[in-house]
Amino acid sequence: MSASPAPPARVLLDRDALRAVVARLAREIEADFPDGVVLIGVLKGALLFAADLARAMTATDVLVDFLSISRYAPDSGRVRIVQDVALDLTDRDVVIVEDLIDTGLTLAYLVQYVEGLGPRRVEVCALLDRPARRIVPARPRYVGAAIDDVFVLGGGLHHQDRYRNLPVVLDADRGVVTADPDAYREWYSRPEERAHPGGTLAAESEATA
Repeated sequence: MSASPAPPARVLLDRDALRAVVARLAREIEADFPDGVVLIGVLKGALLFAADLARAMTATDVLVDFLSISRYAPDSGRVRIVQDVALDLTDRDVVIVEDLIDTGLTLAYLVQYVEGLGPRRVEVCALLDRPARRIVPARPRYVGAAIDDVFVLGGGLHHQDRYRNLPVVLDADRGVVTADPDAYREWYSRPEERAHPGGTLAAESEATA
């Protein structure tokens, strides 16, 4: 474990902000689907966010399922389903839950795939949206916060599968954590006190069509 202090980073969402984002998104989804909804979390990144979102939804019936896909392969131009949903989605309302929308390529594939399973309606909920890197059009209906083209840890986002469960979302330094995978471990302890002013975060105030 690294003995040096955690390197500077900017807190994009602290603990309170994360809770507020989840609560807001839960209310928005409940308002759209008062008769029930299926949340489909995209593994592994959306696991924690989907769990928090499901717990926050108490005004409508919620079913939860997951699917997993391979990494997007630029040489082949495709991803593939590694773990499929187990629920029958026929005539059900579905919200795909993602940690981060980036290029939009994977999201476009997922939406098309899930629509092929026969649901009545498919929407997308993302904790974070990074539109600066968009390649294909994608506008998730439910967005926690928009970010610039920065390297993010926490909220399901990771480096070599680490920091997914960080209690804040950080604008971190990819080079630092690549050189020292333990570099940001101190952020698990009282991370809000290390927050730097300013940032690249734009919280969404309402659902988007």
